[in-house]
This record gives sequence, structure tokens and C-alpha cells, in this order.
Amino acid sequence: MKTSRDWGIEWIESLKWLVIASSITLVAFFLIAALLLRFTGWGRQFWSVSGKYFVGRNSWRTLVFVALLITLSVAVVRLSVLFTYWSNDLFTSLQGGASAVAGKVKAPDQATADAASAELAIAESAFWDAMILLGVLAGLWIVGQLLTYYAQQAFDIRWRLWLTDHVTSDWLRDRAYYRGRFIDETIDNPDQRIQQDITTFVTQSRFLALGAVEAVVSVVSFTKVLWDLSGPLNVFGIEIPRAMLFIALTYVLLATVIAFWIGRPLIRLNFIYEKATANFRYALVRLRDNAENVAFYQGEGVEKRGLITRFAAVIKAFWGIVYRKLQFLGWNFTVTQSSVAIPYLVQGPRLFAGEITLGGVTQTTAAFREIHDSLSFFRNAYDDFAEYRASLMRLDGLLIASDQSRELPKITMSDAPAAIELDQVDVRKPDGELLIEDLTLRMTPGDALVVKGPSGSGKTTLLRTLGQLWPFMDGEIGRPQGNDTLFLSQIPYLPLGDLRTAVEYPADPDTISDDELRRTLGQVHLAHLADRLDEEADWAKILSPGEQQRLAFARILLIKPKVVFLDEATSAVDEGLEYMLYNLIRTEVPDTMVVSVAHRSTVDQHHTQRLELEGNGPWNLEPVAAEQ
Repeated sequence: MKTSRDWGIEWIESLKWLVIASSITLVAFFLIAALLLRFTGWGRQFWSVSGKYFVGRNSWRTLVFVALLITLSVAVVRLSVLFTYWSNDLFTSLQGGASAVAGKVKAPDQATADAASAELAIAESAFWDAMILLGVLAGLWIVGQLLTYYAQQAFDIRWRLWLTDHVTSDWLRDRAYYRGRFIDETIDNPDQRIQQDITTFVTQSRFLALGAVEAVVSVVSFTKVLWDLSGPLNVFGIEIPRAMLFIALTYVLLATVIAFWIGRPLIRLNFIYEKATANFRYALVRLRDNAENVAFYQGEGVEKRGLITRFAAVIKAFWGIVYRKLQFLGWNFTVTQSSVAIPYLVQGPRLFAGEITLGGVTQTTAAFREIHDSLSFFRNAYDDFAEYRASLMRLDGLLIASDQSRELPKITMSDAPAAIELDQVDVRKPDGELLIEDLTLRMTPGDALVVKGPSGSGKTTLLRTLGQLWPFMDGEIGRPQGNDTLFLSQIPYLPLGDLRTAVEYPADPDTISDDELRRTLGQVHLAHLADRLDEEADWAKILSPGEQQRLAFARILLIKPKVVFLDEATSAVDEGLEYMLYNLIRTEVPDTMVVSVAHRSTVDQHHTQRLELEGNGPWNLEPVAAEQ
């Protein structure tokens, strides 16, 4: 019995096909990708988010990985094509065997019976050959699927590592993570964008790109199969040549156009949903971080109403997606189920007319299904593309916001290794209202300045200006740079990790000996923590506000900065501890310049000068000793 392929040399033919098809596919893929990146909005967003990954240092490894994934996708298509030829041979052998059995039963003489027996033996041999071939093809398919899965996951992991590092570094660079709050459209939930949206972006980019490649290669490959199996069809007196192929292409393309029209709003709906879920998650995290304050206020009712209100926005956005998906999926399901009957309706009459074998019908059905599914990929994947676009827009928005925050004005800063110099510094509110006008002063090692003034006069805002955080200012500042300058806020920041890291922050961990750490903790009355240096915990939840402020003072003694700015840094300790902490600075690091913002009058005695701010521009600088 003649087979549909010469299976003895098929492995050579398939290797040739794979080389040629992969080469053409790679060239077409990179050409189309370049056009999409150049001429589509989402392509330009993709390049903004991840372009450096494909053209930067060591990018050749990434491109080799892409080529491997595309080649594996093409190989999968080739195996699918071979499976249809195997199906043709199998069912043709079954048809031949069934005919031989019928002929043997009805044979009028021995010669006819012997001929039928010979045909039956040939058909049975062809059947077992098909079974052996199935084992070979199935084995190759399993190996191919496992290799493809591993390669895809390895590609995703490498890309996620790079992109997470890239986006995080960009967000942290030049304090964009802080200054982003001053741009017109503040970006919500950067944590979600860095974690969830990067994962979605990477996995969906790979899925959509390789899915499109496999779909196009499948259409081209199975078009040849369907072309060979198609015959003419007479419709209302008009003969359509190769009807099966043209019906398949027309049917799926029309269905895809309509599906795109129905699914287009899903992009906007997914973006709204992601924003609503991010806001709800942020509210939950904020409640967790402020659990003690809420508990003291017994504010559970207010918190519950706020959470339910935000969750209602999540549900509303989700229902919008559900209603649109009902239309989208309803159309897709209808198209998919209706397509099942088409190859049988077209090829069935040809089978009864003897124009095609049963194996040909089954191969036609398989080829039609492959073309239908491949072309339908673009229709069925539109929902995934909508989710992908939402993540892409959020990542691109975060990068744009970071760039915009870096473009905001910064006060002119110069390195003054042994002084603080303010020259004609103006500080304003975001609306332009003046807080401090033409502030000029100079401090040298050992000097200490306390900043006073009513609430809202700009005391903390002045510190933000000195730290190059506040964008609404003019003038010039000179001060020591890097870790030679230390800012301590009212609520000290304690990073996650062991206690050693929290005490040494922002210095590099393990740069200070354990003996020095223990001695310093004892100096600030935290000796009970000396044996817990290697204990990892959320120390901001364990230590009291007063303990946290004392730990912050320990950093001054350990790092020994040339200048330290204190913003209500002793508000959580009693006056006795406050005196002890300031006295430690004056005795242990006497050359450190100190600038304190404080409401307590007891802080004044530790300073040599007092800067009084009025809040609408004027200020007054005088020695502290003058009041004593």
C-alpha cells in the first residue's frame, strides 16, 4: 500500500525543510518586529520598556535565544504536519483492510478470496507500520514539548531578571521614587508595576510573539496540505477551484475581523481593572503597616468602609470585563463550534463519489483544524493582548514618570567638604507661595543650628530642599556629599533584614565590627539588643518609636558624618534621653555639623545658632547664647 510520504527518507526532507523554513521565519520575524516597533504605538512602548535588552551588552545571547525559540516553534509545526500524513496513512490502511475483509467474505471463488487476503495482509502491514511511526512521532513530539517548555521558561527568567533590575534601577535613580509624587500625574502603585506587570509583560510578550510565529508557519505549511486535498465545489452554478482552502481562509479571516471589533474595549477595561486592584491592595498594605494606630483609634469601621469602597471599584471594573468577554467569547465559541462541520460538508460528497479516500478526509479535517486554529490565534489571543497592553502601558508610564521626575528642578549643589553654605535660597510651596526668601548662611565643623518656627513655616521643607528632594526652590547649596551627610527623620527608616543592617544603614553592611556595634547600642541605651544583631525581623514593628529614634542616633556615632540633619529626631524620647543623645553627638563626634528641626525648647541648648522662620519669606538668624 502506497503511503502519503516516503517515511524512509522523511527525516532528511524534514531537516532540509526545518533549515529553510526557520531561516525564512527568522528573517520575516525580525523584519516585521522592526516595522511594528517603528510604526505602532504599542511597539514604541515595548522598545522604551525593553529595547536595551535586545541591543545592549551581551544582547547576542538574547537574540540566539529568540532564534532557538522560533526554530523550536517551526519544528513543532513540522511535527503537526507529519501527524496529518500519518493520520492519512492510518485511516487509508483501515479503509483498505475493511474493503479487503468485505471482498473476502463476498468472494465468488477462491482466486478472488486469495486476492482479497493479499490486500488484507498489505493493509494490516500498513496499519502496524503506522503504529510504529506513531511511536516515533509521539516520542519526538514529547521531547520537543519538554525542550520548548524549558527554553521558554529559561528565556522568561533571564528577561525578568534583566527587566526587574532595569526598571528598579531607573525608579531609584536620582530619587525618582520620591520626586515622582511632584509630577502632574502621579504614578500609582509602582510596586505592582515592578512585580506583577513585569511578569505579565515578559510572559505575554513571549507567548504572543511565538504564538503568532507558530500560527503563520502553520497556515503556510497546512495550506500546501489543504491545497493538495482540495477539489472543486459547485455553488449556484459557479465552480470554486480548491474550495476547501478558500473556504477555510475566508471563514477564519472574517471571524477574526469581527472578533477584533468586539474585543477592542478590553484593553481599556483591563487597564482600569489593574488600577482598581492596585489601589485596593495598597489600602490593605497601608492598613497592615498602620495596624497599631488603627487599633488605638478603634477605627475598624472606617477602615472597613474604605476597603469595601475600593473593592467595589474592583468588582465594578471586573464586571465591565465580564460583560465584554461574554460577547467576545460567545462569538469565538460560535465560530469554533461551527467550523467543525465544514470539512465534512465539503469533503464528504467527494468521499462518496470516490474522489478521495477516508484517510484524505481525516487529513483534510486535521489540516482545516490547524489552519482554523492558527488563524484563530489572533482572534482568541486578543483577550491576552488586551491584558498585555495594560501591563505595557503601566510599565511605560512608570518609566516616563521617572524621567519626568528627574527633569524637575533641583537646587544647585556643590561639594563643600568642611562646611554648609546656603546662598540666596528661596523655598516655595507647590502653588508658588513663598515660604523662605533669600536664605544665606554658613556653618563650619562643630557648628550647630536649630530651626524653629510655627507649623507650616517650612522647617521640614527646608531640609527636603537641602537633600535635593524639593523641586520648588532657587539658590545654591554647598555641603558634604554621600555618607558624609546624614538625614534623620522623626520616624527613622529601618530596612528589612537583620538588626546589624538596620543599625549600620545607610552604610554597607558588615563594615563595622560587632564590638563597635554593641558598644554603640549600649551608649544609646539599647544594650538589650546587643545580642540580636543577626536576628532577621521587621524591626520597625518590634522597636518602639523611642527605640527607633535612639537606634538612629547610633548611626551618627557609627558613621561619623560631617553633617547631620535632624527632623524632630527626639520627639519620642523624654527630655533626659534627649539630653543624653545630643550630648553624645557633641562629645563623640564634636566636629559634626548639626542642623535640628524641633518644637521643644530643650533642644535649643545643644546648638550654637537658631534660625527662626516666619513662613511667608522672612527669617532671622541669631546665636542661641544671646537668649541665655
